[in-house]
Amino acid sequence: MNMEFNQLNKRQEIILDLIDKQGKISVSELVLILIKKISKISKITVIRDLNQLLKLNFIEKIGRGRSVVYKLSIQYNLLKPINVDNYFKIGPDQRNIQKKFNFELFEIIKNIFTNDEQSYLNQLNAEYQKNVKKLPVINFKREFERLVIELSWQSSVIEGNTYTLLETEFLIKHNKQAKGHKKEEAIMILNHKKTLDYIHNNLSLFKKITVSKLEDIHFLLTKDLNIGRGLRKLPVGITGTAYKSLDNIYQIKETLDKSCRIVNQEKNVFAKAIILMILIAYIQPFGDGNKRVSRLSANAILMAHNICPLSYRSVNEEEYKKAVILFYEQNNLNYFKKLFIEQFEFAIKNYFRAE
Repeated sequence: MNMEFNQLNKRQEIILDLIDKQGKISVSELVLILIKKISKISKITVIRDLNQLLKLNFIEKIGRGRSVVYKLSIQYNLLKPINVDNYFKIGPDQRNIQKKFNFELFEIIKNIFTNDEQSYLNQLNAEYQKNVKKLPVINFKREFERLVIELSWQSSVIEGNTYTLLETEFLIKHNKQAKGHKKEEAIMILNHKKTLDYIHNNLSLFKKITVSKLEDIHFLLTKDLNIGRGLRKLPVGITGTAYKSLDNIYQIKETLDKSCRIVNQEKNVFAKAIILMILIAYIQPFGDGNKRVSRLSANAILMAHNICPLSYRSVNEEEYKKAVILFYEQNNLNYFKKLFIEQFEFAIKNYFRAE
């Protein structure tokens, strides 16, 4: 069942917050706290609210009879809203986080989008399809080139690249490096362009995702950057978080393989893209370049299903990294999903338009 947060009344929101803080709580405990917080409230009303939250799959009921308590569902933890600003006011070593890889995620990373979100994404995609039909082939190629330039630039910026958008355009169009930059920065950008061209020329390949296809994308993105080919054999540290990714190559291969199966089984194309994207970042299967692989492999899925790719041109790189860290530390996808929807909306409104 999709989670419709806008179905909640204020009292139900308070109940969820209380359960979140307490971990587990009984009806009688809830009634006592709610009386202090809001006003006189009956046990029947609280039970009615709890039943609604159970129906929405926001909470779970544990025990029987008088020993019944309620806790947040794993699914709700995946998608519940989090105040990002408040969360990151606390330092990485002081935050209460999930430090190790959570294998239970494979069972719960589904029903990503609410009905309203899915309806909006479908509406945007219909607009894209309508726009593309109006575009002459030459105009489509020109728009795709523009998107490639802006994606190659912004995806590289997220990784610390210092090229400007104009310098990136000149580099891609004329294969001339900008002065005052490292050679590796130009290689990173051009590798994005070559990878996107490869995806665009082999779209049918990416209707189904495999580990070997992800390794091919990684190879193209990291070629000539002194980054080892294939899955990593050594641990990696992640800046800004105490989360530790898997350090066993057999587990890395197994979890990446399982991620591909989950993505291939998922019927919703937008969910396919976002699940693959976040799980690659979470597993960190490669020695470097993981988030680049995640962005371009997600775009490969979208493009393979005739959906507009994302350029991430308007995303704030710090906010993007926060969204990824929230998933690392809390296994929460809400903020990452929000940025994904915003960037898809940006892509539809800014590329492949006839006017």
